Amino acid sequence: MYKLKIMGKEYTYDTPRTLESIKDELNIKDAYCVRLNTRVKELKYVISSDCDVEFLGLNNSETTIMYRNTLRYIIYMALHSINKELCFECNFSVSRGLYFGIKGAKKPITYNFLAVLKQKVDEIIKANYDIKRVTVTKEEAIKIYEELGYTDKIELLKYRPDKTVHLYECNGYYNYMFGYMLPKTSYVKEYQMRLYSPGIIVLYPRSDSDGKIPRFEDDKVFAETLRKANKWGQISKASSITEINKIIENDKDVELINLCETKHNNMLAELGEEIQKDIENIRLIAIAGPSSSGKTTFCNRLRIELLSRGISPIMISIDDYYLPKNEAPRDENGDLDLEHIEALDIDLFNKDMYSLINGEEVTLPHFDFEQGKRVPGKTYKIDENTPIIIEGIHALNDRLTASIPSNQTFKIYIAPHVQLQIDNQNPISMTDIRLIRRIVRDKQFRNCPCEDTLKMWPSVRRGEFRWIYPNQAHANYVYNSELTYELCVLKKYALSQLQEVKEDSEYYTVANRLVKFLKHFKDIDDEWIPCNSLLREFIGKSSFYKK
Repeated sequence: MYKLKIMGKEYTYDTPRTLESIKDELNIKDAYCVRLNTRVKELKYVISSDCDVEFLGLNNSETTIMYRNTLRYIIYMALHSINKELCFECNFSVSRGLYFGIKGAKKPITYNFLAVLKQKVDEIIKANYDIKRVTVTKEEAIKIYEELGYTDKIELLKYRPDKTVHLYECNGYYNYMFGYMLPKTSYVKEYQMRLYSPGIIVLYPRSDSDGKIPRFEDDKVFAETLRKANKWGQISKASSITEINKIIENDKDVELINLCETKHNNMLAELGEEIQKDIENIRLIAIAGPSSSGKTTFCNRLRIELLSRGISPIMISIDDYYLPKNEAPRDENGDLDLEHIEALDIDLFNKDMYSLINGEEVTLPHFDFEQGKRVPGKTYKIDENTPIIIEGIHALNDRLTASIPSNQTFKIYIAPHVQLQIDNQNPISMTDIRLIRRIVRDKQFRNCPCEDTLKMWPSVRRGEFRWIYPNQAHANYVYNSELTYELCVLKKYALSQLQEVKEDSEYYTVANRLVKFLKHFKDIDDEWIPCNSLLREFIGKSSFYKK
């Protein structure tokens, strides 16, 4: 006999039960997975001991990842039944959607194919098939993938250190999406599928949209950045874990490092040229991007790039314009909200930037975090050949620079944009790459345990969606800070930290998900990474930082 505390009530059971059967018995609606004490579990999980049970909906990030995994699984199940010969790749795309395209295709997908695919997906969902987790040997998995024609998955299994493989079976179809799944196909209630030449974009409910499907918004700048990232994968021949590992096995890891660093150098040169040709107008260079994009190193490297062109910028910290703590806004919980734009003295910032740009001598503030207030900082007087570089979460927000004419402001958005895959069907999330970077950096430089980073990450993400992403379209230039080899380096720093997260931790599900795909990467020694590399910001020994 065991007791479950569910929604404040206590229930007693005398036999093991699946969480799904309990959900159905209690008529709990819109539940897709469960938090048992601290751990997130699938609804197929069988429970037989005392627990606190919280059923989770689509406003939970782990729930929507399960939903996305299951939707991808169903789509590939449908594609396999329509045409087993076509190899469809999946990547993340514009409007936070999934992009499906035929690998090597020279013609775009047609409306007729889209209609057939959607009809088949809807049939699978309506059929309410069971989705069962199974464990097989690597040899058995290889045979299954051979029958399906998934040769890329067979290649990846060579790098899997474990002897067994987890798969999911549904009506005779087997596949694995590197994460938990929903219990039945009918749990996928909503999705949108549309042509986005030459492939298909699929939208699904998002936790950051309160469990709703976000409205489709095309983004020419972001789409072009992803197109370039895809082209880079072709140039570098390193668009998947298997391809990267083969490069390392062929002793070309140093070549890959130099290739990626040259890409960054070329982008900096391109950016420097754009700024130089309009330097008579550009007085303010504003840089923003989500957490762990490499902004600090990028700002330093951009400054060096401009110095090499005879342009001598100064760098100003937006953080020095924080209001005193007693004047700062509060969030819904009554805590200080230092990410809010109203936490900054916007009027003073505009006044100082305007005065500097117009040749006046200005003593800038410096925010003393120990005192919690501003104190006098450095005094500047600049000429027309000295642009100002600012960097921060609100740097692209027009409110912050309202007094500066738009033709005098050059805005740069920086983030790692990847079209990198675990295998053809499983793209690597840009957000996961940033999270891994942050886990490594927080431990290296702040002695911050992995769990603390995972704990604050949802709050960091909320700030990004509120303050950064809505303004990225204002950018004059998008700098892709991705380094294709980086996970081979970050792996040895991150794995040990992620594996320290205990199974009873509420962050174990996220940590375990990251461990599962990191384990497939072969190691690259970081001694070959240049001292000015953006990656040094996270692993240490950067030439831009003195101890």
